[in-house]
Amino acid sequence: MIAFYAQIKLVHVAAALASGGLFALRGSLLLLGYRWVLAAPMRVLAYGVDTTLLTAALMLTTVIQQYPFVDAWLTAKIVLLGVYLVLGVCTWKARTRAARLGYWLAALGVFAFIISIAWTHDPWGLLSAA
Repeated sequence: MIAFYAQIKLVHVAAALASGGLFALRGSLLLLGYRWVLAAPMRVLAYGVDTTLLTAALMLTTVIQQYPFVDAWLTAKIVLLGVYLVLGVCTWKARTRAARLGYWLAALGVFAFIISIAWTHDPWGLLSAA
């Protein structure tokens, strides 16, 4: 399976960017008042992208033999993924525009930090260089 590492990583990176980009787009459109971004087709698209992302992630952990709760950088990604998911749910369910904006921005910040951890393979991400 190591022979497919580059392809699996490419799918994982592309799915991560698609997932974050779709969340950013849907959140911004919702903040502008477009409620159709909450409709079933948009949710199904997000689920499909996220399923691809998770599948590629599980394949990568097997290929590189690094695992969450064993390797600190993957543990940090998993913990922050949980935080990102909660903030994302709060974004869609918030009743006021201000709350929605706050949750959305916080989720985007957590997403960016997850990307920095993935980039550096360090649980402190880009903060480790500071």
